[in-house]
Amino acid sequence: MVPSSNTESGKKKTVLVVEDSPTQAAQIRALLVANGLHVLIASDGVDGLEQATEYLPELVILDLEMPRMNGIEVAHALKANPDTAHIPLILFTRHDSPEAMSMGLSEGVVDFIPKDAFAKVVMIETLKQMKIIQ
Repeated sequence: MVPSSNTESGKKKTVLVVEDSPTQAAQIRALLVANGLHVLIASDGVDGLEQATEYLPELVILDLEMPRMNGIEVAHALKANPDTAHIPLILFTRHDSPEAMSMGLSEGVVDFIPKDAFAKVVMIETLKQMKIIQ
């Protein structure tokens, strides 16, 4: 029997989206769900850190600017924790400056996707290359 979802065991892969804009979070969720993923949403960095630690998703997508704890701080905390250090992180943000990219990469972020007209296409292609989706 062939599994109906995107993993060999038939269990959907989980992605945590840490995004303070409810509209953008809903758009990202819809995109990821349409590609066969289970999606958790956190509305700020502290909630995102708590959910990542509790659920250990296959991927965390982080906004850079958020209340209570920004994406760089969340990335740093996740990479410093042996239980979450293995989780790949993507920064998905409107900040496309070299400084923002450098900060993210220095904290272990595997990709940096600017929020622009091509963001959804780039995100899906990145997730395919990471083997999060097929």
